[in-house]
Amino acid sequence: SPAVAHSQAESLLAFLLLLVGGMFSASTPPPGPLEKIFQYIDLHQDEFVQTLKEWVAVESDSVQPAPRLRRELLHMVGLAADRLRGLGARVASVDAGFQQLPDGQTLPIPPILLAELGSDPKKPTVCFYGHLDVQPARQEDGWLTDPYTLTEVDGKLYGRGTTDNKGPVLAWINAVSAFKALDEDLPVNIKFLIEGMEEAGSLALEELVRKEKSGFFSSVDCIVISDNLWISQRKPALIYGTRGNSYFTVEVKCRDQDFHSGTFGGILNEPMADLVALLGSLVDASGHILVPGIYEHVAPVTEEEKRVYEDTDLDMEEYRNSSQVKRFLFDTKEELLMHLWRYPSLSIHGIEGAFHEPGAKTVIPGRVMGKFSIRLVPHMDMSVVETQVTQHLEYIFSKRNSSNQMTVSMALGLHPWIANVSDRQYLAAKRAIRTVFGTEPDMIRDGSTIPIAKILQDTTQKSVIMLPLGAVDDGEHSQNEKINRWNYIEGSKLFAAFFLEMAKLHSSW
Repeated sequence: SPAVAHSQAESLLAFLLLLVGGMFSASTPPPGPLEKIFQYIDLHQDEFVQTLKEWVAVESDSVQPAPRLRRELLHMVGLAADRLRGLGARVASVDAGFQQLPDGQTLPIPPILLAELGSDPKKPTVCFYGHLDVQPARQEDGWLTDPYTLTEVDGKLYGRGTTDNKGPVLAWINAVSAFKALDEDLPVNIKFLIEGMEEAGSLALEELVRKEKSGFFSSVDCIVISDNLWISQRKPALIYGTRGNSYFTVEVKCRDQDFHSGTFGGILNEPMADLVALLGSLVDASGHILVPGIYEHVAPVTEEEKRVYEDTDLDMEEYRNSSQVKRFLFDTKEELLMHLWRYPSLSIHGIEGAFHEPGAKTVIPGRVMGKFSIRLVPHMDMSVVETQVTQHLEYIFSKRNSSNQMTVSMALGLHPWIANVSDRQYLAAKRAIRTVFGTEPDMIRDGSTIPIAKILQDTTQKSVIMLPLGAVDDGEHSQNEKINRWNYIEGSKLFAAFFLEMAKLHSSW
C-alpha cells in the first residue's frame, strides 16, 4: 500500500542519513551544553574552513629571511590578534625585537601574542600554545595546487600550514567561539600563547616564558600543545613524550685549500677518507649505536609500557607503504615503536666541503665536516653523551694514525620531554576523545623533538599535554600538506569537550 511504501522510504532515508552522519561524526553528541556546541560547529563548518582559507593565503614563512615574508608574518599575527579580540579576549602583542642575520641584515621578529579570556578563580585555567609561521612552499617543488590557496579535494584541505599549525590554532578558536556564539558560559579560563617563529627556532620565546613565569603563567593549570600528528589515519592519539636531540659536527682538516688528486693522491692522509671512517664507526647496519656506554642511562622498559605498544593501533603494511620504504629494520609493531620513541637513534645528515655537484672533479678536499645527530631519550644526560661521542671519535681517529686535525663539537642540545599520563589533563583529554570519537586514544610518543614542550614544562613548572588533531598522512613540512575537514571539525569539538572535562575534574579534584 502507499502508506507502507511511504513508511519504508522514510525508514530507508533515516538509515541513509544515519550512515552518512556516521561517516562524518564519530559519535552521537551527548546531551547538555555539548550537544548544542557540536551542532553549532557542524552548522558553521564552512565558515571555519573559509577562515582557514584566509589564514593559509598569508605566506607566513619564517624560515626564509626576506623582508616581504616578515611583512606577511606581521600581517598573520595581526589577523590572529583581531580574531582573539573578536572573542572578547584581552590581547597583549609583545615586542620580540630583531633577528640578526649572518650577512649583517636585521629583520623584525613578529610579536608574540599573550591573550586571556576569563579569570574566574573557581575555574581551571587552560593555556593553548600554537604558532602561525610555516615552512617554505612553492608549487614547482611538487605541489599539485598552489600551496597558499586552500583547496578541498575529497574532504582533504590542502595548503601550507593547514595541519602545521594554523588548523589546530583555529580549531581551538572555533571551540571558544561556539561557546560565545551560543551565550554558553566557558567552563574554563582560556589563555593563548601564540608565536610566529617556531619553524625558525622560536626566537625570543624562551626569554618571554621565563619573564612571564610569575605573571601570565602563574594562574595556568595546564598547557596544551597541538603541533603533532596521530599515528593512524582515523584513530586519535595523545602524545606523552618526545625525544631530545644532540647535533654534532666532526671536522677533519689537512689544510684550507683542496688538493689535485693526480699531484697528491697516494702520499697523504686524505681528510675525506678519515671522515668516512669516523662516520662509519658510529652506527651499524641494524641501527645499533656503536658509541660505548651510550645505552647505559636509557630508562628500562616496564611491563606497563610494553602494553602501551601492544595496544597502539599501527598497521605495519600501511605504514611501510605510506612511507615508501621497502622494509624497516624491525618486523614487529612493538619493536618498531620502541626504536622510534623510547630508544636513542643516530642519523648521519651530510658532509660539508666535499665535492657533490654533477660531473667528475678530481679533487681531494682539504677540509671536510661531517654532520650527525643522536635523538635522546629519558634518562640520557646530554653532557655525558657529548663526552662519550667525543672520546669514541678520538679513539677511532687515533687508530688511523692520521696527520690531519680532528675537531668534534656539539652544535645543538635539546632535552627529551616526558609527561605524567596520570595528570588530570590527560584524563580530561581521554574522556573528551571518548565523547567525540567514541574510542580510546592511542597513547604515543613522538620520535622527533619539540623543544617548546620541555621549555614550558621546566620554566613554568606547569603540566604540558600534547593533544594532536592531524592524521598520520597530513604531510607536515612536505609537499601537498593537508588536514582532513573531518579532523579539523571534529578537532574543534574535541577542544570544546576538553574544556568541559577539565572543568569537571577541577571541581572534583
